[in-house]
Amino acid sequence: MKSLRSNIAKLYAFSFLQMTLFPMAIITLFWKDHIGLSLTRILLLQSIMSIVMVAMEYPTGYVSDRIGYRAALTIASVLGMAGWGCYTLAASFSQVLGAEILLGISLAFISGSDSALLYETLKAEGKEQLYARHQGRMSGFAQGGEALGAVFAGVLYAHAPLLPFIMQVGVWLLALLLTRSLTEPLREITSPASHLKEALRSARYAFVENRRLRALILLNAALGVASFYPVWLIQPYMQHGGVPLAWFGPVWTGANLCVALCALASHRVSLAMGDRRMLLLFVLLVWGGYLGLGMSGGVGGFLFYYLLTAMRGLRGPMMLSHTHRESPSSHRAGILSLQSFVFRLLFAVSGPLVGMLADTVGVRATFTYLLVGFVVVLPPLAFLYLGNVRG
Repeated sequence: MKSLRSNIAKLYAFSFLQMTLFPMAIITLFWKDHIGLSLTRILLLQSIMSIVMVAMEYPTGYVSDRIGYRAALTIASVLGMAGWGCYTLAASFSQVLGAEILLGISLAFISGSDSALLYETLKAEGKEQLYARHQGRMSGFAQGGEALGAVFAGVLYAHAPLLPFIMQVGVWLLALLLTRSLTEPLREITSPASHLKEALRSARYAFVENRRLRALILLNAALGVASFYPVWLIQPYMQHGGVPLAWFGPVWTGANLCVALCALASHRVSLAMGDRRMLLLFVLLVWGGYLGLGMSGGVGGFLFYYLLTAMRGLRGPMMLSHTHRESPSSHRAGILSLQSFVFRLLFAVSGPLVGMLADTVGVRATFTYLLVGFVVVLPPLAFLYLGNVRG
């Protein structure tokens, strides 16, 4: 039990390492200035990565439920090392794509596995009611890691463009050593006669039989893409607004600290406000963020991005907690992967279109068009979710 209890601290550390992404604060500039990609091709690249994750999300989640979450996270760490290692040699769209595919499969193995391992660890101790609190802390450590990785990103990039990528390989080596020390909780794992039938039965449960889970997955996907588009657009937005390159790391650090603090506060805030007011807050933060990004284009315009990162931090622990409550242990990682599957599919379809729009009308105008889209889409999905919760 003592060994199992150590999983929690180790998962905090894994979340920190997983998101200590030295290249993220400058990667759009790397793609544009060193690989020669347009915003359309950058969003196409991310769309292809999302398609890879769409294809791999549920299979990797299903495999994780069968081989164990520790093994899945170990595989993810090896693939992470390989992907970032490929980046140090990349000089074309196809080579960057190969690196992104490896990283996409790595993320697919992580998706659901770390959260499921946390929940099963707490369940073994009879403390699953504390899941949202610990998930918030995991999110806080994750964003703290990304903030640390970003703080000197601009300086590292200016000194040697490949240096952030080389350091990233070392980060994943540390993650690999950590995953090898995790302990797999005892749980009931069935061996179905047909894995395909079992996988389809799990999907049917999520999308047909459980209305609350279906509504939750759809709403979560929409809120997810709302916070995801700006990740790839904010760097050219700041570049066009005249933000100095040296600011890029601190700006990214500030954004991730905002996510971290909001994730840590999510458990208490959601208990105080309840689902209805929390969802209203999420919607208002999305609308306010896109409105500000679309209307202001100066050096300080990026601050409105922080409204979207605040929504991202508050949303994660609360929505994951609801998903866990609706998921049986034998299919926990698989259902979490299905949730990511819907988000990735939505981004894969819409991402290239957003990139084309940004290349055609500019990033600032694109944020305004996205505001209109979310004004139309978010209220019905929020009402659908609340209606099923009441039911």
